[in-house]
Amino acid sequence: MGACPAGWLFAPVDFPPRAVSAGVRILNAKCWRVPKWIKFILALLLLPVCGGAARALGRVVVAASGADLAWVPLLAGAACWTVIFLLLPKPMWVYVFGHELTHAVWTWLFGGAVKKFKVTSGGGHVVVSKTNFLITLAPYFFPLYAVLVSLGFVAGNFIWNWHAGLVWFHLLLGAAYAFHLTLTFHILQTRQSDITSQGYLFSAVVIFLGNVVVLLFGIPLLTGRVSLLTMLHWWLDGTDRILIWVRQVI
Repeated sequence: MGACPAGWLFAPVDFPPRAVSAGVRILNAKCWRVPKWIKFILALLLLPVCGGAARALGRVVVAASGADLAWVPLLAGAACWTVIFLLLPKPMWVYVFGHELTHAVWTWLFGGAVKKFKVTSGGGHVVVSKTNFLITLAPYFFPLYAVLVSLGFVAGNFIWNWHAGLVWFHLLLGAAYAFHLTLTFHILQTRQSDITSQGYLFSAVVIFLGNVVVLLFGIPLLTGRVSLLTMLHWWLDGTDRILIWVRQVI
């Protein structure tokens, strides 16, 4: 492992059909890089966890399938955004803003400081005092706008009792999460230095687990059909089954 030189490090994000510069810059920071081969091995070890999470997600979706009051507006909102995504110009400035803000939020969560925040129609960047693989990859698995919609509704419901507008919350949440999925998939069609800096397999595992974890916790909370303890039990059970299968194959 080698020390990162003090100064500016730049991690651009390229958005098709043209390149847009966006990412994280580290200001006068020293860090230790974990070699990619170690991250590759860690990613291989986490593959059974990914499989267990996928199995658990399937069971959660089936168990929550009868919650029509939640699923219908959620899927309607997702469908509305998908039509907009396919037929209208993509709002890349809005996505870049959310991308950079996500870097900033996760920097704060890890005790770092954001020195500069810049977003333009051609791209953007944040200047931060520290970084790690979660800060680097967070925009690809953390649905910032969906989280903001949820926090806004929780606050509004607490102050003004918005329970009667629950269907509109689900509609907006479905659209916001579809925004995250579609535009994340869209930018991943091109080479992203956020991804290459962490290694392809390691990045894929982190992004997959991050997105699945959001759903594993989000669906039970939204539908009320599955407890979080049950979900975690299913996840552990699914991972254990895969590990047993791997041992038998080996």
